[in-house]
Amino acid sequence: MKIAILKRLRLVATVILGVVGVFFGTTAIVMAQTQNTTISSVISPVVSVFTTSGTVNVNVTPTGSGAQTIASDTVTISTNDTNGYTLQLAESSATTTLDYSTYTIPASAGTQTTPVVMAVNTWGYRVDSLGGFGAGPTSPASSAAISGTIKFAGIPVPASPNTLVTAPGTATNATTTVWYGVAVNTSQASGTYTNTVTYTVTTG
Repeated sequence: MKIAILKRLRLVATVILGVVGVFFGTTAIVMAQTQNTTISSVISPVVSVFTTSGTVNVNVTPTGSGAQTIASDTVTISTNDTNGYTLQLAESSATTTLDYSTYTIPASAGTQTTPVVMAVNTWGYRVDSLGGFGAGPTSPASSAAISGTIKFAGIPVPASPNTLVTAPGTATNATTTVWYGVAVNTSQASGTYTNTVTYTVTTG
């Protein structure tokens, strides 16, 4: 009788141990998920370089029939704007004449669309291959005979600037050459005549 009871106890113990062994042998299931983050950086458009020659000397020694001096200004622009930029030119004030005391030199009667050969006792500007100016190339001249082929326009007033360049994309030290001319004869009073023009660059 005792022997039978011991065998049953051993059997029960074996079954219990087997169950315990199955429990500890179970493998846990791990869940994995992912999420994305977008990194966004807005690079603002800037004009990093915008320079001019600063001063353009267009000095003339007049003659009876008229003499003409032509000199250039260089406008340099750099921008990272992929939409490009626009360069415009106008007077800095409402006065389009070169002024000295009570004396003036009127602006050329020509326009950027329809420039004209410079008349005596006038001044103006031109940009080769722009508008009606013609291809040029324009060259510097000092108190030379008035050219019968090089055409100039008068500087526009601030309210109506003229567009010199429309560039489609980014630019690195892009240059625009603007020529200024003064033609006078001996009827023009001597003195230092001045005026100021304003260049404006707009991006986008």
